[in-house]
Amino acid sequence: MVVVVVPLVLSFLLFWIYPIAAAFVNSFTDWQGFVGTRPFVGLENYARAAADPIFRQSLLNTFVFVAISLPTGIASALVLALLVNAAGRMKEIFRVIYFLPVVSSTIATAFVWRYLFQPQLGIFNQILQFLHLPAQRWLLSPDQALACVALYAIWQGLGYTMVLFMAGLTTIDSSYYDAAKVDGAGKWQVFRKVTLPLLRPTFAFVLVTNVINGLQIFAPIYVMTASGMTSGESPPGGPANSTMVIVVYQWLMAFRELQLGYGAAMGVILLFIILALTLLQLRWLRTRWDY
Repeated sequence: MVVVVVPLVLSFLLFWIYPIAAAFVNSFTDWQGFVGTRPFVGLENYARAAADPIFRQSLLNTFVFVAISLPTGIASALVLALLVNAAGRMKEIFRVIYFLPVVSSTIATAFVWRYLFQPQLGIFNQILQFLHLPAQRWLLSPDQALACVALYAIWQGLGYTMVLFMAGLTTIDSSYYDAAKVDGAGKWQVFRKVTLPLLRPTFAFVLVTNVINGLQIFAPIYVMTASGMTSGESPPGGPANSTMVIVVYQWLMAFRELQLGYGAAMGVILLFIILALTLLQLRWLRTRWDY
């Protein structure tokens, strides 16, 4: 027993507790990259974040991104789960097809979507031109860029959320549906009165994990909005900071500007935001995990 538990405890302390504690400590210092000293500055980094207009914009963009991608992604995944679950022998094939984006490289698929949104040759504008509609600037537009990245994120995570809902559907005993049919309930009543309430634990898990993933969005925005990073022409988060989210801004400050103390403070702020939202969601759903 000790042989099994000790490595687990050590790995938890080393890879989870230590990084969080180190980030918390460094957030109170003026850690400038490879400089050996880390002078203590107290709450200066947090005060700087509160007064930083780009950080405030990144905070707003992060919540807007979650507001766009979360309800659309969950609703689409639930509909797909119901359709695939009723597909009979084709169920396994459809499940594999929809799950492929989840196991595919985020970098590779984000690059593909970046070129789909290309204003001149991208397929989306080609479709609009075929329909005699005006072409759009997509990722080059401050009003459209964040929604474009959210669309990619929905597509990529759709299969994972769908599989979770399918797993939740398998836990619902068929006797509930049989009883509802005997009572004369229609399909919509069965879905609203039987399926949705019994999917509550699955909804809780899906909601919490998707919110956490959305608040930490990084790779798609980095790939789809950055260009000329070697020469410093256009860092991620553009255009005009319209896709600048917390993790991207934290990365720019910590690893591009080497202001690691300030980056650590932003990481701690994001940690407490995620913790608070997770607790609020679980309290709101009042989920019991013992059944």
